[in-house]
Amino acid sequence: MSFVNDGQNTILGWSGYSFGSSYRTAVQIGDCWRVPIIRPYFALHCQLRHSPRRRTAPAMRSVYLLLVLLFTVFSAEALADRRIALVIGNSAYQKVRRLPNSTNDASDMALKLKGLGFEVVSGSDLEFATMRGAVRNFIQKLNTADIALFYYSGHGLQVDGINYMVPVDAHLASYDDLDFEVLSMDLVVAAMERNSKVSLVFLDACRDNPFARNLAQSMGTRSASVGEGLAKLGGGVGSLIAFATQPGNVAFDGVGRNSPFTTALLRHLGTPGQDVTRDLIYARRDVLEATHGKQVPWDNSSLTGEVVLNPGVAPEPKSESPATNTPAKAETAVEIAYWETIKDSGNKNFFQAYLERYPNGAFAALAKLKIEVLDEEKRRLQGETQATSSDKPIGRRDDEGYRDLALSTQRELSRVGCLAGQIDGKWGLASKKALQDFARLRGINLASAEPSADVLKRLQEIRDTICPLSCPDGTEARGGRCRSTVGGFDGMWALTRRATNPSCGWPELTSNIWIADGQIHSPSWEGNVAPNGVSTIILRFVHKGRNERNILYVKLRGNKGAGKFYHVGGECAGVVELRKL
Repeated sequence: MSFVNDGQNTILGWSGYSFGSSYRTAVQIGDCWRVPIIRPYFALHCQLRHSPRRRTAPAMRSVYLLLVLLFTVFSAEALADRRIALVIGNSAYQKVRRLPNSTNDASDMALKLKGLGFEVVSGSDLEFATMRGAVRNFIQKLNTADIALFYYSGHGLQVDGINYMVPVDAHLASYDDLDFEVLSMDLVVAAMERNSKVSLVFLDACRDNPFARNLAQSMGTRSASVGEGLAKLGGGVGSLIAFATQPGNVAFDGVGRNSPFTTALLRHLGTPGQDVTRDLIYARRDVLEATHGKQVPWDNSSLTGEVVLNPGVAPEPKSESPATNTPAKAETAVEIAYWETIKDSGNKNFFQAYLERYPNGAFAALAKLKIEVLDEEKRRLQGETQATSSDKPIGRRDDEGYRDLALSTQRELSRVGCLAGQIDGKWGLASKKALQDFARLRGINLASAEPSADVLKRLQEIRDTICPLSCPDGTEARGGRCRSTVGGFDGMWALTRRATNPSCGWPELTSNIWIADGQIHSPSWEGNVAPNGVSTIILRFVHKGRNERNILYVKLRGNKGAGKFYHVGGECAGVVELRKL
């Protein structure tokens, strides 16, 4: 910077820039003019109207004050954090009913975040390929991000504890479609935690989901692995993950332009001078009120400090004086700290104590709901205990002859393949069910499900297996026993990756991997093979000094296999072929 004083004019400038001699477009500031040079820099031309000796010192002081002000502004701009956001909203699903407001939620949230200084990567009604492209574009921008934010509105589902975003072209007719039709939310969250200082995730994706019901029906006995709502996401240090409702529950779509959760976020997120965790408390209150306590937003936080999205000064409530406001803030901080220590507890006494201390607290509705959940769990366990106790012999079962009859009947039921439980002479629920299955398959009308001499005689006359052997997942019936099917994939496999775009820098690569007991045992490769041959394989490697990885989704059938792969955080992608050696 330089000062030039020729006795009549004082000019303030930045070195490295030349000023023109014309000031016709200058803006006058007192005795000085703001002269544009190269945005955002400018020169100040100050006219000294009177004697230089008397006016130079005051003019220089004015220029100095302006210099301090400008330096402060430019320094603040230079030190501002870099914010990147990914916003996705899917409404127009092709195979199920349209969601009424997800695209509205996403577009309104994108505008909100742009106003808070975020660079936004957004998309609406995305098919699988375009959704994956948006995620990739977002991940590529994360390297220099201070705050990364991910917002998703649309259908989501959890399978085996993994959360998935559902593109609008998904069908999900079977379990195998998961690897090729939906995107894991963990992919986005892991990239955020790896590349940014602060990660904020907002998921309005816990709606009543026909995809989950269809998938559960197709999976049969494995349908229990498909859960309602979303599962908890494991956040690393510096992360906050907010759900529209508590994990495992279903959120409402709402009747207005936006869902209840997004409506509350739009109202409170970025409140001037307020920490984002406090924003979520007010948002939670709004959702509880809008849904009459039926929907409770939930969050997991590992933030290590306050995250204020809008550093403006928060307006003080007019009804509170400074003397009363400080104790109120302290009490609120104590309440939040107390809630954080008990929110994951399984003892309802903690939540009753909270309600006694804070009957109208920010988490009062949550505490009441938690007590209801714990009471329901207790009733369920008591019911299971009663069912277990009913498995004990009743009536004449103290009679030794009755016990011998029950023991002989159990042996015969096991021989014909209808009883898989313990043979101990105790006639319980498992024995009753086995006898009923036998009678149904043989067309016999039973007077009761108790053992009898007539039933035992009928069983002894049977020489073949009557009941088909029911084997758990990962096994199959062979030789009258349930045997593992995973071992059928054991051995050495040749795995070939063929690139489908030039970003890989190579057309084809082949590696050998060893599979034993359903697990991959090869350097740099890891993964498991399910009994149906489906596998997610990870290849880790170092490229240009950076740790990189490929993710492969494959399906093995007999001695061959096929699938797809992509490079995490890059453009390289292609197809996979496997051949057993």
